[in-house]
Amino acid sequence: MGDWTVIGVPSSAGAHHAGQDRAPDALRAAGLLERLAAAGESVQDTGNLPEAPFAVDHDHPGARNLPAVTRVARDVADAAAAAAGTGRLLLVVGGDCTITLGVVAGMRRRHPDVGLVYVDGDTDVGLPDSGGSGIFDSMGVSHLLGRGAPELAGLDGEPPLLDGPRLAIVGADPRETDDAGRAYLAEAGVSLAEAPAFIPDPAGAAARAVSGVAAASGPVLVHFDVDVIDSGDLPLANYPHYGSGVSAAQAFACLRELCQAGQPDALVLTEVNPTHDPSGGLIRRYVDGVTAALASH
Repeated sequence: MGDWTVIGVPSSAGAHHAGQDRAPDALRAAGLLERLAAAGESVQDTGNLPEAPFAVDHDHPGARNLPAVTRVARDVADAAAAAAGTGRLLLVVGGDCTITLGVVAGMRRRHPDVGLVYVDGDTDVGLPDSGGSGIFDSMGVSHLLGRGAPELAGLDGEPPLLDGPRLAIVGADPRETDDAGRAYLAEAGVSLAEAPAFIPDPAGAAARAVSGVAAASGPVLVHFDVDVIDSGDLPLANYPHYGSGVSAAQAFACLRELCQAGQPDALVLTEVNPTHDPSGGLIRRYVDGVTAALASH
């Protein structure tokens, strides 16, 4: 049985548009926490951090809403550090992907040697003011590894937040990363298993990822972005990935293996946008997959 502390992060500050800020309450309403408790997990819900909804930022097109994104990440870091001190496992329910920066920063205050398995449809190696969207949701890995806005890359003092060999990215859509991005990750020592390598054996990809980042003695975190799933199967993500080939069953098999191979010290659920699911059926499928994975250890 796992003893989980739950933190809701109702933020879409770093996103392409609004909606993810509603996810923590929508997932609670769909029975996420009750399902975990019924499966034998101990669940302590601490409620939500302050809301940070999406806002249009015309003044900073290369680095949109940086003050709000930074504030949220700092709030998450403080909450994660406090939870890490209790010895309980941490379930962070967001919210856009930038909240993972805060979780890593907070866990590092207690355990400097953090490892992260990043299950995501994107490698998130964008940079501010590089001619892209300026959306920080697409830049999380860059900031974890020390590139980008100093406010985010330096959340826990001197960058990087994470050493490259302590990061494994699995399931990413290869159409979303160019050769320069792959070369950057390889040079940093990051393990990358893109969708074509992931699809034939999701559990094996997960086991290899967790084995690599768990080589040191620090805690292991899992970032699980619903956009790793092909939007033709489960169109719940804030940013669509049609035609990636990664099914919901494969993504949840990966998450299940990550729990069985060594229960993560923290799990971050990101990118769920309830506005894409008026009937609630997609969110119920998502809750089914997450709770089955967490209860499988």
